Amino acid sequence: MNATMRRVVIGTAAVSMALSVAACGKAGDDKKSDSSSSSSSGGKTIGLLLPDSVTARYEKFDHPYFEAQVKSLCADCTVDYANAAGDAAKQAQQVSTMVTKGVKVIVISAQDSAAIKSSIDAAVAKGVKVVAYDRLAQGKVSAYVSFDNVKVGELQGQALLDALGSKATTKSKVVMINGDDADPNAAQFKSGAHKALDGKVDIAYEQSGLWKDTVAAQKVKAAITQLGAKNIAGVYSANDGMAGGIATTLKGAGISGIPLTGQDAELAGIQRIVAGTQSSTVYKAFKPEADAAATIAVDLLQGKSIDSLATSTQTSGSGDKVPSQLLTPVSVTKANIKDTVIKDGLYTVSDICTSEFAKACKAAGLQ
Repeated sequence: MNATMRRVVIGTAAVSMALSVAACGKAGDDKKSDSSSSSSSGGKTIGLLLPDSVTARYEKFDHPYFEAQVKSLCADCTVDYANAAGDAAKQAQQVSTMVTKGVKVIVISAQDSAAIKSSIDAAVAKGVKVVAYDRLAQGKVSAYVSFDNVKVGELQGQALLDALGSKATTKSKVVMINGDDADPNAAQFKSGAHKALDGKVDIAYEQSGLWKDTVAAQKVKAAITQLGAKNIAGVYSANDGMAGGIATTLKGAGISGIPLTGQDAELAGIQRIVAGTQSSTVYKAFKPEADAAATIAVDLLQGKSIDSLATSTQTSGSGDKVPSQLLTPVSVTKANIKDTVIKDGLYTVSDICTSEFAKACKAAGLQ
């Protein structure tokens, strides 16, 4: 995107109905601990700091999309990239390293939005512009690019109700597995989900899964012990990563056919939807988000106004009011896989319909 980026994003939203993070969510450490696209220093370098390598989207989509957009807008710009591998202290050091190199704009998806505040403020004090990406980091950031995260939670909650159908009553017991409290998006997802679910079902068990499939699995196992396998009508999972662990736990307990939500439209999540072990996910189109952040970063680097791009304001956990660009997410179920993630080119039918899922794909009309 260039000066017409905003119109392109809006157009993409209309076409794909899908411009949404945490997550979206965050995860723990990973083998891919750190990498850098460039060691260049100086005013033509934009830093990109992502929180972990476990969440599939960051390495596969966000990083390459962001770098490609920067290069399309600024031929002599470079991107200095690093991944925190789930380590907040490591990410703080990465900020400091980029400041030392002379990087003038840093785009960061915070591993811990509160813990990174002092590093961000130190960078800003030295003249660096900071853009919060996907998660609203605390501190004096210049802009924020993400999705309407309360809407994400509402979509998740409504998808759960829709999947429950006539079983969506105040007597139906639902388990809620939320994201990590260190991620400000998690609270927004939770808020939106409660907005959709409260008063319509009985939220009988609610815990944080810390964005980790293993933790989520443990929490659901505890919920089954507490409530009884036959008494659980559905499970709200804040993202697809945790939904994977939950689905395995449900299967092990002999529980099948109940709704299970997710988020991020991860390939494994889409395959579970096809197979019927997950009922929905939320698609937040990675390219428009990465393109928007890259465009804002280049404009800040070049001293241009971002008023036409960041048209709303969000308040961070530190009380700072941040110019923001929020994109629109879309709920994905078996019924609209073709019209969302396949239509947008996120996945091909062959990506989804491996031999393990061939029969389910045929039944779903994907082959």
